[in-house]
Order: sequence, then C-alpha cells, then structure tokens
Amino acid sequence: MTIKLFALLTAFLFSVSALSMPKIAVKHQRNAKGFAQVQVSNKTMENLICHVAIDGNKILFRLKAIEYSKWFTATDIRYNHSNFSIWCDYLSLHPKYQKR
Repeated sequence: MTIKLFALLTAFLFSVSALSMPKIAVKHQRNAKGFAQVQVSNKTMENLICHVAIDGNKILFRLKAIEYSKWFTATDIRYNHSNFSIWCDYLSLHPKYQKR
C-alpha cells in the first residue's frame, strides 16, 4: 500500500512540474552554407527568458508573448539539431533578467 501511494505521489509531482513549463516550439534548419540553425517561438501570453546553448556558448535572451526569436546558427558545420540546448522559463519568475 505504501509503495502504491509513493508511486502515485511521485507521478503527481512530475505531472504538475510538466504543466508549469511554458509552451514553446523549436524549429531546426540548415542555412545555405550548411550550418545548423535553431529558432524558438513563444506560444504563451507571457514574456519568457530563454537561452540557446551550443558547445558551451550560451546566448540569453527575452522572448515576448506570441513571438519568434531570431535564428541562432552553430559555429561548426559538424553540429546538428541534437547539439543545441534550449531552455525557457517565465520572465516573472526571474526578476534579475527583467528590464529596470
């Protein structure tokens, strides 16, 4: 009985955290020179703080509600979509990144 309760509680906590993440869409492509590119779109009505990282280089940017980011391009032709790391969260939860 205790194992079932623990499993149910764990599943509930994971489902709540999954629902709290902002909805974004990520597009991948290659440019005319063959370099991998990525673009992030905000599907929420809230402003987001995001970063795109590849090979240790992290670019932090704000993404307004229902807008697209610029295309971010890899620095080496050998990189592909799986080498990009994309993270976004609600800007209201990160006051140090809000404009003053």
